[in-house]
Amino acid sequence: MSLTESHEHLTRDGRERKGFFTDTSICIGCKACEVACKEWNHIPTDSDWELRDSSYDNTGELGADTWRHVAFIEQGSEQIERARESGRRLVSLGMPTIGPPQARAAADGEADLSGVDTTPPDTPDFRWLMSSDVCKHCTNAGCLDVCPTGALFRTEFGTVVVQEDICNGCGTCVAGCPFGVIERRSDGIAAPKTDRDLPTPNVGVAQKCTLCYDRLTDGQTPACAQACPTTSIRFGSHEELAKIARARVRELHKQGLTEARLYGANPQDGVGGTGSIFLLLDEPEVYGLPPDPRVPTADLPRMYKRAATAALGMLAAVAIAFLGGRR
Repeated sequence: MSLTESHEHLTRDGRERKGFFTDTSICIGCKACEVACKEWNHIPTDSDWELRDSSYDNTGELGADTWRHVAFIEQGSEQIERARESGRRLVSLGMPTIGPPQARAAADGEADLSGVDTTPPDTPDFRWLMSSDVCKHCTNAGCLDVCPTGALFRTEFGTVVVQEDICNGCGTCVAGCPFGVIERRSDGIAAPKTDRDLPTPNVGVAQKCTLCYDRLTDGQTPACAQACPTTSIRFGSHEELAKIARARVRELHKQGLTEARLYGANPQDGVGGTGSIFLLLDEPEVYGLPPDPRVPTADLPRMYKRAATAALGMLAAVAIAFLGGRR
């Protein structure tokens, strides 16, 4: 493991980083994770739970009132084949090893999946792509970088959490997230206030997944992972989950599913890798994910350098004009 990869799996104080691995190939779209997330975190409903015209989904996307969202995407045989072709074009940057896949996995110290039924559904002509999306808890988090009040902080588990009592609702973090995850909560509940049992909490405050920080501090599993019936959502050590994810991709490739790929597992991407790793069966754009996410603050050093150069140029021009005028 490289120095960069080793640092990615640890928090700033050297503790083990926690995270999610979402295997979309075994997600059945039951939305148990959505319900468990809402129940545990006391998140208000965000609609009348009516199906959308474009999908069987009823939540649509992540937001202040949807911290877990299961996407429903239909694909026919042509789309499946395009996905497999795009997967075949992916280039592995790892060093080659000698031996059968089982030996390579053992050499890498990765989990043994031989006792687990990892057979994907046989869908040569049609399939559903179902994916439970969540906050990425980026290594370099744009929302955390731009927050002017210190309302967002990095926990001892390497996750990013909003402190509701400090957030002033400025919305700077909303623009700082390259994934469009974090939003301010509005009072847009369908039922009138007079018909509600309780008022809408934290109106105007930035909201997103906390990876169930309150549960983690008590040694518990996040609600969504606890409720997932297929283990599509796994929680644990970020390092171990990354190994399991890579082993799972190799397993699917052996079965001919070349479209399988990982998202968020590259520490060299524009956000330094993410705490939430995803196994996808098509390109990220199909799932509504940016193909090359980049934290906005990554360009700050270059911007400061250019600004300083421009300022020096202006000072030099003023000095020349002043000295020339004295003559």
